[in-house]
Amino acid sequence: MAKLKNLIAELCPDGVEHKTLGEIATITRGNGLPKSDFTEFGVPCIHYGQIYTYYGIFASKTKSFVSSEVAVRLKKVNKGDIIIAVTSENIEDVCKCVVWLGEHGIVTGGHTAIIKHNQNPKYLAYWLQTASFHGQKHKIAHGTKVIEVTPSKLANIKIPIPPLPVQREIVRILDNFTELTAELTAELTAELTARKKQYEYYRNVLLSFLEKREGDYCGWVEQVEWSTLGEISLSISTGVTPLAGKPQFYLGGTIPWLRTQEVRFVDIWDTEMKITEKALNETSLKRVPVNCIIVAISGATAGRIGINKIPLTTNQHCCCFQINSDKALYRYVFHYLSSVNENILRLKQGARGDLNVGLIKRLAIPLPPLEEQARIVEILDKFDALTTDISAGLTAEIAARQKQYEYYRDKLLTFKEAM
Repeated sequence: MAKLKNLIAELCPDGVEHKTLGEIATITRGNGLPKSDFTEFGVPCIHYGQIYTYYGIFASKTKSFVSSEVAVRLKKVNKGDIIIAVTSENIEDVCKCVVWLGEHGIVTGGHTAIIKHNQNPKYLAYWLQTASFHGQKHKIAHGTKVIEVTPSKLANIKIPIPPLPVQREIVRILDNFTELTAELTAELTAELTARKKQYEYYRNVLLSFLEKREGDYCGWVEQVEWSTLGEISLSISTGVTPLAGKPQFYLGGTIPWLRTQEVRFVDIWDTEMKITEKALNETSLKRVPVNCIIVAISGATAGRIGINKIPLTTNQHCCCFQINSDKALYRYVFHYLSSVNENILRLKQGARGDLNVGLIKRLAIPLPPLEEQARIVEILDKFDALTTDISAGLTAEIAARQKQYEYYRDKLLTFKEAM
C-alpha cells in the first residue's frame, strides 16, 4: 500500500482524471452465435450466457468453439479486450464482464459488447465490479422482463483513469487480495461441505438397520414393520395456483402459499407469497395443517422435502402428506425420506424430470416402534441443529470475507477527481 500511495503522490498529486468509457475505448455490439453453432473443436468463442454461468472476471481458455465459417461473421476479441454481457433477466447481473487474457484471438456473439482500449485490462475489469459502476449502470439500464444496457449508453459511464503505473499497482494488490479471499472461501466451503457430509453419514448410520432387498426400487428391508408413505398418511394433497390475472386472489393476502422453489430440507416457517380468503374459497386450494411432510414434485427442486411449521396452502407442484401419529412420527419420516432422497429422485419421469405422486405414495418406509423412532429423531434433531449452527456461522463468515474484499476493492478504486 505504501508503494501505491507514493505512486499516487508522484504521478497524480492533484487527483485522478475521470473520463467516459467512450473516451478511452471503442465499444462494439456483438452479433449472432446461437448455442446450436457450437462445435467440439474450432475457433474459441464466448457466449454471453456463459459470462453469467461459467466465467470469472478473467479468462485465457474458452469453454466453447465454433467452426471457422461461423467465426468469420462474428465479432473478434483480442488479448486485453473486455467482453461485457449487455442483456440479463435482472439489473444486478447485467454488465457482468470477462477480460480475455489468452494469447490468441477469439470470437463472441450477440447480447455482448466488446470494449477495446489502451488501459490496463484488469484495472478496468476490477472497476466494473465496483459500487460506483453499479450506481451508474442502474441509471442507464432499461427494460422489464429483459434488462438491457446499450453500447451507446455504456460509453457515457464515467471512470477514474489514473496513470498506468498506478493501475498496475492496484491490479497487483487486488490480484493478491482476490487470491487470498478465494483460498479462504474455498477452505470455509470445504469445511461446510464436510460438516454436511458428517451429518448425512451419522443420519444414514442411524437409519441403516436395513439391508438391500433384491429388486426393490425403495432399496431397504430389515426385521421391522414396513409400510408405505401413503399407508401411514391421514391425508395426501397437492395444491393449486390461483389465476395470476385476478389480483383479488393475491392483493392484501395473509394466507401463506408455498411454491415448489421454496421447499428445502428444513422446517418451513413462512412463504414469500400470500393469498386471500377469496382465493381459498373460489379455487380448489386446501389448507395444509402444520407438521406435514411436503415433497416438491416438479422443477429444479423436485425431490426436496420440508416440514411446514405453520398452516399454509401450496401450488400444484407440492405434495403434502399428513402423517398418522399412531403409526409414525412425522420427524422420523422426514429424516428417513431425507436419507433416501437419491431413491426418490430415481422416480423422476418425463422431459422435465417431474415426480409421480402415485409412486411417492408407494415408497416403502421401515417403522420401528414409536419409542425407537423418538430416539432416532432426538439424536438427529440435535445433530441437525448443531450442523445448522456451524453451517450458518461458516456461511456468514464466507459472506463477511466477500464484503470485506468488496469494501477494500472499492476503496482502492476510488480517487479524488482532478479539477
